[in-house]
Amino acid sequence: MKKPIYVLCDVSGENVAIEAAVPGYQLHPRVLAAIRADFPTFRVDSFISLNRLLTYVNRAVDHAHVLPKPTHIPLPDPDANLTFGQRVADRIADFGGSWTFILLFLGVIIVWMAINVWYMGNRGFDPYPFILLNLLLSCLAALQAPVIMMSQNRQEERDRERARQDYEVNLKAESEIRLLQQKMDLLLQRKP
Repeated sequence: MKKPIYVLCDVSGENVAIEAAVPGYQLHPRVLAAIRADFPTFRVDSFISLNRLLTYVNRAVDHAHVLPKPTHIPLPDPDANLTFGQRVADRIADFGGSWTFILLFLGVIIVWMAINVWYMGNRGFDPYPFILLNLLLSCLAALQAPVIMMSQNRQEERDRERARQDYEVNLKAESEIRLLQQKMDLLLQRKP
């Protein structure tokens, strides 16, 4: 049986098995700088135990200033600061784009035409070419179009904000993956 070889951990002062220690020349420069901040006498031929190394790896990566700390960003309520007019515009746009509106409006048009053509014998308040109905439909379209445009513009702003927040979440996830990759690289550098 082979006798284990021990080396002195220059950080903790403990004797550790050589398999559980890393020489300074195998360390990433950022990690080496973090160790030297606490132990200025640590050299490239010095050893550090794996337990102590993990602390300095975390510190080196945290102080890299390349990777932002992950934070939880609560999503703001998009309807919290809407004015009365904006809320009305959103409700009108929601109703105007629904099957309820289409079927209700189709019903109103059919009833309008039935009253004026069949019930009143084409002598009603709006006879056959239905000029009054055309006027009402034109007015409705003229008023409904800008209301829908206002609602769509606000929806576009919400989508832009949501996309920005998705980008930030993805950026933080990427930074966490990089952090894990750096830690893995440091551990793999130790393997012979």
